[in-house]
Amino acid sequence: MTKVGVILSGCGYLDGAEIHEATSVLIALSQQGVSYRCLAPRKPLDVVDHVTGQATGETRDVFAESARIARGAIDDLAGVNGADYDAFILPGGFGAAKNLCNFATKGPDCEVDPQVDRVLRGAHAAGRPIGFACIAPALGAKVFGDEHPLLTIGHDQGTAVAIEKTGARHKAVDVTDIVVDEDRKFVSTPAYMEDTNPAAVFEGVSKMVVRVLEMAGAEVNA
Repeated sequence: MTKVGVILSGCGYLDGAEIHEATSVLIALSQQGVSYRCLAPRKPLDVVDHVTGQATGETRDVFAESARIARGAIDDLAGVNGADYDAFILPGGFGAAKNLCNFATKGPDCEVDPQVDRVLRGAHAAGRPIGFACIAPALGAKVFGDEHPLLTIGHDQGTAVAIEKTGARHKAVDVTDIVVDEDRKFVSTPAYMEDTNPAAVFEGVSKMVVRVLEMAGAEVNA
């Protein structure tokens, strides 16, 4: 059975994984009858109050926070190799740009978490497809910029320009659409980079999941 690794960055769109996007990925994978496992690095994150939008001064663990979405069924990314799974998917949320890399503060000059970088490079070298949602394509652009991958974050021009400075190419599409880089086996969708709703996010994420699974050689439901 096809097995997909879902890399999370916490729990909550302001300081971790965007919950609608993450659950959309898990639902779409479940609808396709695919085995998946949630993964996350062990590292501190700065907590943001989701009512006020302000930092609380508190720190929590990315792994422990991600376990909230995974219902405890989660593995430390440090024990994962890129070839262990048939595909990987990264939901967005500011955690992808703050915890898995620091694109949120350093833009195209960002550094990627060493474990995330290692796993993604290993997966790519093994020919595994990778799906990116929301701001996560910025992370993919940084890791693989020298290959000039084609990605999307929707219509945010400022972020698109920053992504292109890594060497990646950007294509603007709507929330329910996907961008496919056939040569590199990357699939991306804007999700909440657009001003949208959960249904539209799920539509785009579902298309992304299906295309990733097709690239992984899985049989998919129409």
